[in-house]
Amino acid sequence: MTNWLVCSQRRVRPQLRLFCFPYAGGSAWMFRSWASQLPESIEIIAVELPGRGKRLAEPALTDLAAIVQALGPQLLPHLNVPFAVFGHSMGALVAFETCQWLRRSAQITPVHFWAAAARAPHLAVQPPLMHTLDDDAFINRLKQYKGTPTSVLNNTELMALMVPTLRADFAVLETYTYQSSTPFPFPITGLWGESDAIVSKTDVAAWQTHTPNFILQAIAGHHFFIHQSSFANTLIPTLKPLLTFDE
Repeated sequence: MTNWLVCSQRRVRPQLRLFCFPYAGGSAWMFRSWASQLPESIEIIAVELPGRGKRLAEPALTDLAAIVQALGPQLLPHLNVPFAVFGHSMGALVAFETCQWLRRSAQITPVHFWAAAARAPHLAVQPPLMHTLDDDAFINRLKQYKGTPTSVLNNTELMALMVPTLRADFAVLETYTYQSSTPFPFPITGLWGESDAIVSKTDVAAWQTHTPNFILQAIAGHHFFIHQSSFANTLIPTLKPLLTFDE
């Protein structure tokens, strides 16, 4: 693996690789438990962006094109077996543009793409823009996402470490400009949190623009339903049919 990719449990003969892209401020660690719930034929590789996890000392990137140009080549050596892609919130946008890069540069695409708690890439971000807010207003807006414990939000020293990376991630989201493209040939499943106050059902349903084979699935929970134990039980059974053989 490289500093861009983390694999907590390597597989000897994987028949499918699932590349996982975390939400804004998130790290590869959030996917560490998934591998233990999967058959040996599926390997999880999580993306680690600069500014978090083992790359905490590196400055976070603020431009999506720069992220994809650096990340894309790191993926290529691992595309020797069928692969799928999962992205949560900002991670879905990074995954989408990475799939565009792979299609243009290597003429290869995943067998499935899950876009979780994410508005479709062609939808404009509505103001106010998070990355332009001062620190106090920025932290107040973070509270609406319900993804950061109150004890962390109230810890001045800890937030001083976290805010630059979070602000950079929101800049990635909010400065992105969608370029019209041909729909992908693979299925996309849009996962919508029924109690999500940030991304609406309509926002997620709009992913159908980008594939002729779209599935919209409701998940009980708010924007960060990915951390609910029930979510893994929903997602993981859908991976097995993507295998190229029966175990």
